[in-house]
Amino acid sequence: MSSTNTGTSTVINDIAVLVTNDPSLGDGSPLGLVRDAAVVIEGDRVVWTGESSKAPATDNRVDAGGRAVLPGFVDSHSHLVFAGDRTEEFNARMSGRAYSAGGIRTTVAATRAASDAELEANLARHLAEALRQGTTTFETKSGYGLTVADESRALRIAAAHTDEVTYLGAHIVSPDYADDPAAYVALVTGGMLDACAPHARWIDVFCEKGAFDGDQARAILTAGRAKGLHPRIHANQLSYGPGVQLAVELDAASADHCTHLTDADVDALAHSDTVATLLPGAEFSTRAQWPDARRLLDAGATVALSTDCNPGSSYTSSVPFCVALAVRDMGMTPDEAVWSATAGGAAALRRTDVGRLTPGARADLLVLDAPSHVHLAYRPGVPLVSQVWRRGVREV
Repeated sequence: MSSTNTGTSTVINDIAVLVTNDPSLGDGSPLGLVRDAAVVIEGDRVVWTGESSKAPATDNRVDAGGRAVLPGFVDSHSHLVFAGDRTEEFNARMSGRAYSAGGIRTTVAATRAASDAELEANLARHLAEALRQGTTTFETKSGYGLTVADESRALRIAAAHTDEVTYLGAHIVSPDYADDPAAYVALVTGGMLDACAPHARWIDVFCEKGAFDGDQARAILTAGRAKGLHPRIHANQLSYGPGVQLAVELDAASADHCTHLTDADVDALAHSDTVATLLPGAEFSTRAQWPDARRLLDAGATVALSTDCNPGSSYTSSVPFCVALAVRDMGMTPDEAVWSATAGGAAALRRTDVGRLTPGARADLLVLDAPSHVHLAYRPGVPLVSQVWRRGVREV
């Protein structure tokens, strides 16, 4: 469903619980919960939130019917420009084989062989799937082309659908450079970067054994920063390593995965502006060790939750599923998981206009077919998202 918004005002009232993510607007908690609430939209912005009985007069009225309303999910880590799938790899892994970074090569071959139209159609399909589940802001990366032409076209295709585009030429060493990784790093920081930078906001690198070491990752991220791209990093997913420390050193917006952390890593994140983005879909799909969200939160780190939607290690576009996993297996409370999937994701993208429902914020919200946001974890796997509004327009 889609409706137009011509600048008129709309109130959504009879909201059982409204998540604002602003403690000053609600109950004083990080979620800023307002009960028996309403939210007023004008154009593409929120202009008022509060108790339903105090809502100002508006042109239109929508009855939430005693349901919960949340900010739209902010999915700050995905890999959606690809072709093919890796069903056989997943099936084999679930039958006992461990995950390694090498499976990416399968997707690289399929992506290189696909047409622009095929890649865009696949991207659009996944975005529609995510929107139906409440995702209103998403980041996505290149990384399945690993040539100048294929990386730049991936970013060009992605940029037609989101402002949050990440250059990930350093996903793995291209199979074409298997015998000369240094030459590939030179390409990623040279001609490939020159071709890709105009289409991207971010630069990323998979800092991991079997991918890129700390020195290579520093060189890649530093080169990107010199071209105006801000760093983010795949860090400490499969093993302990230098990724998190490098992220903090370079003021990366986000260190993503954060599964294997030393006390020094946790302390560095807690005393920095770098968000720890946790991706439980990856651990679910690889039977790997869960990230310890409780440890990070108790230390004072900012935590985001994201899907890591990709065809190899986390083929889910469902933020609600990741919320449920984080509560069940990563030590998060339902409130913390919801905050991390909304305001946390916004922080990982250094955005203040999304991830909250406060005056001036973008009117991105979802209505749950449930009286509380806690139902996202309480009723896992149930399609609870009944409405999705993006930029003040009802899309679902």
